[in-house]
Amino acid sequence: MPVFEYRGLNTAGKTIKGLLEAESPKSLRAQLRKDGIFLTDVLGQAEGSRGAVRKGAGADLAAREVDFRKLGGGRVTTEDIAITTRQLATLLGAGVTLIESLTALVDQVEKERLKRILSDVKQRVNEGSSLADALGQHQKVFGSLYVNMVRAGEASGALDTVLLRLADFTESQAKLRQKIVGTMLYPAIMLLVGGGILVLLMVVVVPKVTKIFDTMKATLPLPTRVLIATSNFLQDYWFIIFPLLALGSFLASRYFASPAGKPKWDRFVLKAPIFGSLVRLLAISRFARTLATLLKSGVPLLAAMDIVKAIISNSVLSDVVEKARDAIREGESIANPLKRSGEFPPLVYHMVSIGERSGQLEDMLLSVADSYETQVNVRIGALTSLLEPLLIVFMGAVIAFVAFSILMPILQVNSAIR
Repeated sequence: MPVFEYRGLNTAGKTIKGLLEAESPKSLRAQLRKDGIFLTDVLGQAEGSRGAVRKGAGADLAAREVDFRKLGGGRVTTEDIAITTRQLATLLGAGVTLIESLTALVDQVEKERLKRILSDVKQRVNEGSSLADALGQHQKVFGSLYVNMVRAGEASGALDTVLLRLADFTESQAKLRQKIVGTMLYPAIMLLVGGGILVLLMVVVVPKVTKIFDTMKATLPLPTRVLIATSNFLQDYWFIIFPLLALGSFLASRYFASPAGKPKWDRFVLKAPIFGSLVRLLAISRFARTLATLLKSGVPLLAAMDIVKAIISNSVLSDVVEKARDAIREGESIANPLKRSGEFPPLVYHMVSIGERSGQLEDMLLSVADSYETQVNVRIGALTSLLEPLLIVFMGAVIAFVAFSILMPILQVNSAIR
């Protein structure tokens, strides 16, 4: 269904601009009239027929502007979903009907893509669809976890409570992701800038300085010969080196994303020093918190295990969850397959076992998630403190090598003259 950009007047005479789904301008006018808005102008159509505008001379330009804004509407982030979810939960908790709540959200949201999605969800719900089924039409934005929790909330009659849990869960995951990205951003920028400076030094500065050594009959020190050879190599073959590096990175990423390469890479990552334990802690904390959130929201255990398996990116741990799900289907507990795998620490399967016996599995899983997230935060802080001085020392060592490689022959010449 097309989305029209319109301008109109409300009952107070104030100018209103917005986007709204409608079958035609006539249908748009009728919908706005119900909301107390008098339509004065249809500026353009955001999807459907591309030049569909309803005004004379500047019609094509207006349509292109709408299409351009559609392309630049921005990616829907986890933070956007969390804010929208909390607002919907607040409205429903205050006794506002679902349709009215969705209408308020459509008016409130600024990102055009999310506005169109919520408008579509509202339209489907208005036509008799459940909220979960309407959200399921936009699986790439909301995900199976979100849709299944909403479905469980609708079935239990506690949709507002489930939405609050979803908002809390989404916000906590977003904060953790931001912390990790923020931690790795500084070292990545430092490596990129340092590498660029080093290449510039080797290609531009070093050849000019080392020209003075061409007239020397004495044998140059080994570090100087290595420096000159490296500089010449970069000068002569830079147009081959960088494309080869790019091609190698592309092929490696394709292989490690394939069914044959991904398990090897994921197993290597889990065993990698320093980072391996951090990746494992992150995956396990996400497993525990997601499963606890789903179970608390009323999602059946087997369905919850399917969702958890889908959101764990590491294929080694994902296979463990799949085997645990199959074992549960055959009547076994969750703890035993986790223990047999050897991939989950003893704390996890002991806490899960206690939770199963006591009937407090969700609380035990939340305790595991809190414990591991605390460890993740501590390790990230320690890693940040360690990486910065290490990078500084590394860059200093490289610069010192270049400086000494240039100075050593000069000092040798001075000593020979004396």
